[in-house]
Amino acid sequence: MTYVRQNTVGEQQEACQQARQIAAICEELHITLDPIDWQESGLRAPVKVHDIEIASLMDLCQRESIDILRRIQIKLFEQAALKTMKARSGLKAVMWSPVDVAQPQEFLSLWIITLETDERIPITESIENEQRVYEPYVFDGKDKHQLVALFGPASEGEYQLGESITIKERERQFTGEIIYIIPPGKVTTNRKYNGRGYHTVAGAAHTNEVAARYIVDCHDGFPHIVNQSQVVR
Repeated sequence: MTYVRQNTVGEQQEACQQARQIAAICEELHITLDPIDWQESGLRAPVKVHDIEIASLMDLCQRESIDILRRIQIKLFEQAALKTMKARSGLKAVMWSPVDVAQPQEFLSLWIITLETDERIPITESIENEQRVYEPYVFDGKDKHQLVALFGPASEGEYQLGESITIKERERQFTGEIIYIIPPGKVTTNRKYNGRGYHTVAGAAHTNEVAARYIVDCHDGFPHIVNQSQVVR
């Protein structure tokens, strides 16, 4: 349905005020928005970053700054992941998974973006020149120095390096080779997203897990990080 311009003076003033407020919040978050055409579309004006539509001005003005950041993150993470491959038209991300990495790192965070094709794309979030930047992370599973830098010192577990195991994630099974073993850590969550926000997908990890965690290369992009309890054979 085409939006008919019938903005009153009061609606114009509110749209202008909200556009300035959202832009100011984003500046504090190190994000520069594209110009918001509130004069033409009022509160229905799309809010964009690098020509990527995030949401309408009406939607974002009802949210807290952390929610605005999350809405922007999921779009920019997805766009960065799609650019790494010759994605077919309409391909989307279905999962956003933060990676628990050793500190410090040169980036703010590392996320695995899972596409509809099941490809797992690692994307970093950094701040460069006072702006958030989303870029592919070049991972080499054969580089032991990189593994140590990402996950910390190696550990030992019931299963051994190079061993092939089958793991269970999100009610699905994957088979791959153990390329690194690390101590147990905090629970990592997988997040699905729809128009209402993030939805956490429960996994098999537990905060009281005492066994090792395994970095498993299943040949679908960035390796899977699983707990002992997720190994099915």
